[in-house]
Amino acid sequence: MKIYADRAPVAIRQLVTDLLVAAWVYAAIWTALWLHELVGKLAVPGQKLEGAGSGLADNLGTVGGKVGRVPVVGDDLTSPFERAATAARSMAEAGHDQQALVHELALALAIGSLIVPIGLVLFVWLPLRVRWMRRAGAAVGLRADPAGQDLLALRALTHQPLRRLHRIDPEVVTAWRNGDEDTVRELAALELRGLGLRGS
Repeated sequence: MKIYADRAPVAIRQLVTDLLVAAWVYAAIWTALWLHELVGKLAVPGQKLEGAGSGLADNLGTVGGKVGRVPVVGDDLTSPFERAATAARSMAEAGHDQQALVHELALALAIGSLIVPIGLVLFVWLPLRVRWMRRAGAAVGLRADPAGQDLLALRALTHQPLRRLHRIDPEVVTAWRNGDEDTVRELAALELRGLGLRGS
């Protein structure tokens, strides 16, 4: 499989494109991680709320337990502390839920920001790059073989612009049919140049 063209201008263009795509992917991943971290900071109030609620619930439970030891009125005095501890636990749960929601949102936004750039790379650039590599690899295998030269010439006749074919010979099809070696070689070279490869 051929990765880069033989001809310098095409090979440089391919290399620059590959480097730009790599930079594009790196920037997309960096942006997604940055966005995830930025949105994740919104969970800080939830962490503080959870910590405060848990601490308050624990303290109220401790105080309620101590107050409950007071003879005669201890049980009556503990109920307000128990209700306050329950409210504090609800506050802690709300803080926990807010953190979970923020983390889910951060993950969704990070993945959403990656979909378009990574999708363009996987479904636009990569198929085109792989297709060129396959075509170039096949053409390299054909260029040294006389029958392969004929096949490349036929491909040039079907794919190359008419003005280029006319430059080779005004009667290029007739010359190809008659097996004119110079015409076949020039057509094959034309097809190879179209792929950025050297002739035979």
